[in-house]
Amino acid sequence: MPNLADVFNPDGLLAQHLPGFTHRDAQEKMACCVGEALTQSHHLAVEAGTGIGKTFGYLVPVLLSGQQAVISTGTRTLQDQLYERDLPVLGAAIGRPVSIALLKGRSNYLCWHRLETAQHGGVRNPKLLQQLLPISAWAKTTETGDLTEIEDFSSDHALSSWLTSTTDNCLGNQCEFYNDCFLVEARHRAQAADIVIVNHHLLLADLALKEAGFGKLLPGADAVIVDEAHQLPEIAQQFFGVAVSSRELERLGSDILAETRASGLAGELEQLSGDLARIVADTRIQLGQRTGRIRWSECPSRMRDSMTEWIEALKRLKVGLEPAKEIRPGLLRCSERCQESIERLQEFEARDTDGLKWVEISPRSLAIHWTPLDVGAELGARVEAHGGTWVFTSATLAVGETFNHFLGQVGVTDARTRILPSPFNYEVNARLYLPQVLLQPSDPGYVPMLLASVWPIVEAAGGGAFLLFTSHRSLNEAHDWITGRVLPGPLLVQGAGPRTELLKQFREAGDAVLLGTSSFWQGVDVRGPALRLVVIDKLPFASPGDPLIQARLDAIRQEGGDPFNEFQLPQAALALKQGVGRLIRDFNDRGLVIVCDPRLRTRSYGHVFLDSLPPMPILDDYEEALNFAGSLLPAVDENMDTKNCENTSF
Repeated sequence: MPNLADVFNPDGLLAQHLPGFTHRDAQEKMACCVGEALTQSHHLAVEAGTGIGKTFGYLVPVLLSGQQAVISTGTRTLQDQLYERDLPVLGAAIGRPVSIALLKGRSNYLCWHRLETAQHGGVRNPKLLQQLLPISAWAKTTETGDLTEIEDFSSDHALSSWLTSTTDNCLGNQCEFYNDCFLVEARHRAQAADIVIVNHHLLLADLALKEAGFGKLLPGADAVIVDEAHQLPEIAQQFFGVAVSSRELERLGSDILAETRASGLAGELEQLSGDLARIVADTRIQLGQRTGRIRWSECPSRMRDSMTEWIEALKRLKVGLEPAKEIRPGLLRCSERCQESIERLQEFEARDTDGLKWVEISPRSLAIHWTPLDVGAELGARVEAHGGTWVFTSATLAVGETFNHFLGQVGVTDARTRILPSPFNYEVNARLYLPQVLLQPSDPGYVPMLLASVWPIVEAAGGGAFLLFTSHRSLNEAHDWITGRVLPGPLLVQGAGPRTELLKQFREAGDAVLLGTSSFWQGVDVRGPALRLVVIDKLPFASPGDPLIQARLDAIRQEGGDPFNEFQLPQAALALKQGVGRLIRDFNDRGLVIVCDPRLRTRSYGHVFLDSLPPMPILDDYEEALNFAGSLLPAVDENMDTKNCENTSF
């Protein structure tokens, strides 16, 4: 078996087998760190700057170690890249082909039982029934049951919920199609594989199931590699608490109706399901037009009392299902779901300490939650119980030189750490402009003022700009200000279409201006001159009005800590690092970042943000910024295809 030097040397195995491979010192250093962690069985956190090629940095030592590994990612794009390209290419290059399994969430796989239920009473819309015909034909020919194989079928398709199972409505081994289940087959492949690729939701679900004594989704791996690890703490909140949503109860009622119709039953169950739906809808109405997150204690007392009505309606529904549940496995599962929802509601009511009760309100639904305040302790306990070596990596894990904030969030405080800066030449290719802003971010006229000051720079760059905002309100203000003005290219606004479609339009246009909030601050990769300007309205401090943030700050304060320096500041520094990271995505990229918030200059903590950013020269002079923006304007070239300006990640 070769060693790391044999693989990464300028004339090594990768250079011999991969056209276009370029030796990167930081990539080899990362591989050495990961290899050492696997050999010595210690946890590791690596901040690998953009352009290092971190997937090779962890995949090569995993392959050379011969250990069974789970690789968890934050995006489906990276999952597909690892499975379809990186692992097969590396296995062939170093002479160690391995069995690989890609395990997606259950919402990606066709469920035979749900398809059958949809065809026999569940779906009554004639147009949707017609659309089921080609899907049913495809189902008989597919080997994986992965719905992404179907052209133009997306997760928000009108039939999606009818064709896929959830943990609630899955019948498990009671299903008549269990032996042909695509999800079961995918999990069997995962159990037998050397390397399993999953997403963070599946990884956390596996840890939660094992803790609760419900078996496991993934094999007991020697190593767990968590890529895009900065996303893990927030996702973990969903798995270590108690939650019940109005939508899940509405789905329960809908599934009962579908199952009874498929069984030829009707009558009382329809009425009981309707009663539950009405009670849940009435609870939402009591909250009026309010949306967002609020503490449980801030809800109207009538709304809080209605949880008892939810429980009583579920109990009546469960009793009504008793004579029918032996007729069809789906009705038995509905009965079990009633009981599970009752138990979670009762557990929610009983929770008074060690966490926060809160409500998430959307225009047509609500969800009640109890969340432990210290998710890091919960996650860390499960990491320890799982065992093996854990490697966390991302381009944004450290604040300055320290990983304390991230490691505390994942509960793995004993991990070794390493920062490997990006190989991109920020000092030559990028600039950071800090305009002399006269108003404070809290001032009502802040957004129009900053747009008036930076808009000539947007025009000088000829578009190709992301304008990133910390709130939807600021984005809407910006949209109003820009509407009616002459633009260098198309105006794209978050919410006007799917993110993937907006990004496609942005890449193809080459001169577009895109307005976005949080979903465009991370996980967005636009290489080449299509993106050459990133404008950030203010420092991304989390809203102290969010009940989860409030509770976390209160808990730190009660323990004698400093909430701002221990939580708010590092969170905001990492978020800014993500936003700025959208700009330079390739060795030849050039661009200008504008951070408008005057607090970078006027507050003592400003250096924490600046120290966390790539080493870009800072511009204070407006004319300098204007001239640099003008130098970014792509030369007119009718043959240029900005959407294909990508470099290899090797």
